[in-house]
Amino acid sequence: MKEIIIATKNRGKMKDFEGLFATLNIKVTSLLDLPEEIEDIEETGTTFEENAAIKAEAICEKFGIPVIADDSGLEVDALNGEPGVYSARYAGEQKDDQANLQKVLSRLEGVPDSKRTARFVCVLAVANPGELTIFKRGECEGKIGHKPAGDNGFGYDPIFYPIESDRTMAEMAPAEKNKISHRRKALDQLVNWVREQ
Repeated sequence: MKEIIIATKNRGKMKDFEGLFATLNIKVTSLLDLPEEIEDIEETGTTFEENAAIKAEAICEKFGIPVIADDSGLEVDALNGEPGVYSARYAGEQKDDQANLQKVLSRLEGVPDSKRTARFVCVLAVANPGELTIFKRGECEGKIGHKPAGDNGFGYDPIFYPIESDRTMAEMAPAEKNKISHRRKALDQLVNWVREQ
């Protein structure tokens, strides 16, 4: 593997991938760096694995080189695993972080701390031409607070307290969050897999 496309238009995510693959001498390209505009691929799956695979396989087919796509979100046990694959658009199609986390908080109103368990999940799908897609999954366990706290991070970070932390993900410095995050755990598995190839 000499070159790999990361199926994202998110510069923040790209920094994570670039840092990881630099040590492996693999060139990474984002969707923003490709010669042609890639239309948003509709994620019609019901699991993180299905959605990640849909993106990775479509782009791999188009360019004929390995592609990594991720799908991630928040699962809240008291909400039967919601928002899950709908994390980005939980409160509507406009993908409003504030509205999404407020919806989670309002649905958890009156739920005691002991029942506010949740986890961030990140699934990476690696599509390689002519091969079966492989998956790497990372999870960060924690619980949902009662009100937002912190200005770092994005999405549900201001209401998510990782296990054994009295601060939300949004109250942590980026380097601190990256050590324990669901994406970091999935990426570590991915790097181990790449090294074994």
